[in-house]
Amino acid sequence: MTTQDRADRADGADRTGGTDRTDGAARTEGADRTDPEVRTDREARADRADRVPKQDRSRATRQRLLQAAVACLAEHGWAGSTVSVVAERAGVSRGAAQHHFPTREDLFTAAVEYVAEERSTALRDLFPEGAAGDRGAVVSALVDLFTGPLFRAALHLWVAASNEDQLRARVTELEARVGRETHRIAVDLLGADESRPGTRETVQGFLDMARGLGLANLLTDDTARRERVVAQWARLLDDALG
Repeated sequence: MTTQDRADRADGADRTGGTDRTDGAARTEGADRTDPEVRTDREARADRADRVPKQDRSRATRQRLLQAAVACLAEHGWAGSTVSVVAERAGVSRGAAQHHFPTREDLFTAAVEYVAEERSTALRDLFPEGAAGDRGAVVSALVDLFTGPLFRAALHLWVAASNEDQLRARVTELEARVGRETHRIAVDLLGADESRPGTRETVQGFLDMARGLGLANLLTDDTARRERVVAQWARLLDDALG
């Protein structure tokens, strides 16, 4: 065999080996592209990576809508608080708003309940030890539940419900739930023992008084008189609850 023959054979072997390696890599890559199990696993990982941010965005949108709904009710009343107005205030489209809350009634009842729950949680967090430190401060904080945008928004919703049959049943149920929770919070924070005769009625009477103070504050700033009444009720509750 001549030197040229040996060179030609070596060159052919290199080409064959190179082709085999290239074809093998191509086949592996092609299998990777077409293998359903590989593709499904990759898609699942991608879906999981996308899902969390989408869920976070959805929760954030819902929260903005609820907060905007309460603010609109407090400022514009029921007649001026449409889904479009709330969506604009929340910075979302009307379609996005209706995706979360298909009807106007869904939106506003959910909004009042949501903010009431947020206020209740914040109130409990303010007094983790209940009235052990200062019952007067607890009484003042409970009265504050019936002032401000939330109470004003709830009041507009109650008035609208008194005239609209479709809304009345939902608001009545909502008010019952919020009222029960407020009563439970008051009992806990005031350290009231409801097994004692008259205690439940005393706590409820205090909450009814607080609601009345909230109504009085709607038209004028009733801060000075409210502070005196709150101080007197704190003394009365100290005597009644022990």
